[in-house]
Amino acid sequence: MPHRTHLFSLRIGHAVRESCITEPYSGRRFGKDLIAGLTVGVIAIPLAMALAIASGVAPQYGLYTAAIAGFFIALTGGSRFSISGPTAAFVVILYPITQKYGLGGLLLASVMAGIILIAMALFRVGRFIEYIPEPVTLGFTSGIGVVIATMQIKDFLGLSVESMPEHYWDKLILLARLIPDTHWPSLLVAAITFAIMLLWPLLRAPVPAHLPALFAGSMVALWLNNTGLGVETIASRFQYTTAGGSVGHGIPPMLPVFQWPWTQPGGDGESLTLGWGVVRDLLPAAFAIAMLGAIESLLCAVIMDGMTGKRHSANSELLGQGIGNLIAPFFGGITATAAIARSTANYKAGAESPVAAMVHALVILLGLVGLTTLLGYLPMPVMAALLLVVAWNMSEAPKSLHLLKTSQPGDRWIFLTCFALTVMVDMVIAITAGILLAAILFMKTIADMTRLIDISGNNQYLSKPLPENWRVFKVTGPLFFAAADKIFSELTRYCTAGRGVILYLDNATVLDAGGVAALTKLISHCEHANAQLILTDIQFQPLKTLAKAQVKPITGVFNLYPCLRDALNIIDPHNESNR
Repeated sequence: MPHRTHLFSLRIGHAVRESCITEPYSGRRFGKDLIAGLTVGVIAIPLAMALAIASGVAPQYGLYTAAIAGFFIALTGGSRFSISGPTAAFVVILYPITQKYGLGGLLLASVMAGIILIAMALFRVGRFIEYIPEPVTLGFTSGIGVVIATMQIKDFLGLSVESMPEHYWDKLILLARLIPDTHWPSLLVAAITFAIMLLWPLLRAPVPAHLPALFAGSMVALWLNNTGLGVETIASRFQYTTAGGSVGHGIPPMLPVFQWPWTQPGGDGESLTLGWGVVRDLLPAAFAIAMLGAIESLLCAVIMDGMTGKRHSANSELLGQGIGNLIAPFFGGITATAAIARSTANYKAGAESPVAAMVHALVILLGLVGLTTLLGYLPMPVMAALLLVVAWNMSEAPKSLHLLKTSQPGDRWIFLTCFALTVMVDMVIAITAGILLAAILFMKTIADMTRLIDISGNNQYLSKPLPENWRVFKVTGPLFFAAADKIFSELTRYCTAGRGVILYLDNATVLDAGGVAALTKLISHCEHANAQLILTDIQFQPLKTLAKAQVKPITGVFNLYPCLRDALNIIDPHNESNR
């Protein structure tokens, strides 16, 4: 099926090849990519820093991620308009890793996730994105939004908290206890920023809301700091050590350099010791990062396809995401994936190809060299307000409420399960539980559709009356394990001494191992009860399954016939062979 080729293809640099080689790449197209890249680069700088801070690391690591991973994913991936970098979805996973294993552990987990993503691409896992139910996706994204918003309350209110508790309820209790200590200048700065971000879209201006909001909030914070009211900024919170051993404040004005991830500080502040124990401990987190990265990046690619009419290559995008996440940690970059908001801004700014995403990465690198002093003035309450809006947008609350109002009870239970487990327990458990619950409810729905209908007196199927003690039943629906056991168990009450049953299976398209086991149990019951069972009009897949399972006729007990007419002729009382 050509329209599904994008789900199965795999080649490195698919998007670049399609948009810059297969399609002629002109100077006019490069000009549009250049403008789009410059626009998104400016947008991405504060977002990358804010998301790095939310993940528990210094802001420069977010910039390293957007620059290094953003460049290589665009170069090697399969979606021509996607912009990759730090995203809000990862904060829930990355922050606990940072708290326990430090920067070194986070970078090592990102490398491991990159390897897993590459393996997923090689095994063509990209096509399975279409099997994740929407209630699962909405449930965990809404839960992530709540968790991220909760984590920003501390800086939004200017509260002094050395470290946040591990469990969500403990976080809420701590924040509630500290509310009387709210630092009103920080709250004022955050409120102004938040208000501008909410109201700015009403002006329908082409400038993204967070840029004027950041500027206004920073100006208010600068004035308050000059009056001695002490609003915390990036420069006042974060420090770094220069090559000469002196201590700098804010973001180091230098490009990222190559460094082994496991030589970075661990949870105790010392270099992380690389060993099987650490790898084993980080493997579940790395798997969670890879799974979320795959879901997020492919969802973004699908959304961009819908907006642009183009087609991404799912497995090629996973390959690019894996390569980017494998390379970036060696230059201080944390986990990256495609960002829907930035990708949308990229397309709306006129992007033509992945060159725009590569330009965006170079803009961020230039910002690391020329804008670090200005970036150090960004207040922490401003960053918190920015992330609150990001969390709200990510939660897709209107869409979630619509689902709760209009969907079936099963879908509501799936959504609420994923949401609650994401907030209270763990996102990996939430996704796993949500998919399992969705699968179970789906199987129940399909099993309920499989029905047993008595057609013994239906002239549409029977041209003449049945012999005494014979019944004919029609099975509609798949005979997989959940349905077959119910159907064949129901038949046991008809299969008694001296009686016979014909199963008309023209609408039973599926028979699995569980169905074979239930059928074998029914045949055994017929043998002991001196009853007869006949199967007719068996479809190809069930017939093939019965042949592989070596289910054979038993004289006087069980038989198979190609059509119902043949079975009726065999059991005709006027037929001497049946007397």
